[in-house]
Amino acid sequence: MSLSGHRFSPAALASLRSAFRGELIDADHPVYDRARVVWNARIDRRPALIARCTGVADVLAAVRFAREQGALVAVRGGGHDVAGSAVCEGGLVIDLSPMKGVRVDPHRRTVRAQAGLTWAELDRETQAFGLATTGGQCSTTGVAGVTLGGGIGWLMRQHGLTIDNLISADVVTADGRLLVASARENEELFWGLRGGGGNFGIVTELELRLHPVSQVFAGMLVHPGERLGDALRFYQEFAEREPDPLASSLIYFELPPMPEIPERLRGAPGVAIVVCYNGPPDEAERALAPLRAFGPPAAEIVGPMPYLALQGMFNGSPAGDYGFSQCIRSQYVARLGDAAIEALVAQVQARVSPLCLFEIAHLGGAVARVGEDETAFARRSAPFFSMFQSTWTDPADAERNIRWTQAAWQAMRPFSLGVTHPSFIDGDEPEARVSETFGDAKMKRLAALKRAYDPENFFRMNKNIKP
Repeated sequence: MSLSGHRFSPAALASLRSAFRGELIDADHPVYDRARVVWNARIDRRPALIARCTGVADVLAAVRFAREQGALVAVRGGGHDVAGSAVCEGGLVIDLSPMKGVRVDPHRRTVRAQAGLTWAELDRETQAFGLATTGGQCSTTGVAGVTLGGGIGWLMRQHGLTIDNLISADVVTADGRLLVASARENEELFWGLRGGGGNFGIVTELELRLHPVSQVFAGMLVHPGERLGDALRFYQEFAEREPDPLASSLIYFELPPMPEIPERLRGAPGVAIVVCYNGPPDEAERALAPLRAFGPPAAEIVGPMPYLALQGMFNGSPAGDYGFSQCIRSQYVARLGDAAIEALVAQVQARVSPLCLFEIAHLGGAVARVGEDETAFARRSAPFFSMFQSTWTDPADAERNIRWTQAAWQAMRPFSLGVTHPSFIDGDEPEARVSETFGDAKMKRLAALKRAYDPENFFRMNKNIKP
């Protein structure tokens, strides 16, 4: 079998088939083109083989096959990475998406989750018991990928990042071992997995701590787009006084055609302050009162809702759905002054498509209370995370959208902290972005860990840390 320059021997393929319980998909398979699709439609790669794993034995067999054949390997969980690292050209995709096992222990408030789960699938199981853990803000993202990158979400200020709730992980290493990493076993590997991504092995199962969450007080308060500068000034002051049960972000985007939004603003640029309060309604009302007083908002869509509804609020939007090409540039920022806000307003006003957006999310709370050296995740003290995202469908629009995203990010660089969340590093950014994000001290420790568990850089389709 040959595709894109890589040739697998018939004997090796026969051996793999005999040891593999899942589905092996090559270019002649009827679902091949569907199986190689990832969230970012800008990524169009053709692997030689996709190995859809049903369990750890399949993962071990696929790793052994790839090593023997010298094949490039990509690991797919949710397939939502903007850089498209879940699929490779001409190599082997180890696809974990069929691995959907999940078991909630409501008494210990823990869950064991296999690496093929999305947040929508995990949340559905944990919410049956009124429990949840910090997950992605878009529920179509994969549990494993979000966790290994750090894991920001609506519960982070109250309960920390997803990695702060990670109890243990089952890991298949490059040399074909299955290890458990936890605070008591393979402790250095456990440290590196919490923020270091998929550099050290394939995580097949995670054990996560859960918290009481059922109905939250959530939604968004909407302002016309021309109010962006004032909204940013207000939002930053408001965020400094946010109680931990409240998480929020400010998004500049095209307002959806919702009946609660005035007709004149539907489809127009707008500012939405999105909120989630996990606590008693009377406390939520007090915490959100300043948001209602500012402006006042042109529309308010805030109230009690199931946590599952909040998690799925942005599902189906172009920025979060499959089938759209995406480009992202992101950075941590401190408080933005007048010069920064003026520059930001100019950039969003120059956007080249109604689908371009800007978001700034408040961190702090429990995120910042974990020591900087306790996990590989870097820059916990950063107060805000910001992102420019462009989205398009016509390939002819790619260049202008990418150019806007890059230019907007560059314009804001002087006002940023110079680093970003590793999960949001796009595929066309320089390798140095990874090292500058982690910093010298952590990069040395991560590189040593890479040498210990993957000295040949077998797992390199990721935010790569070289051995």
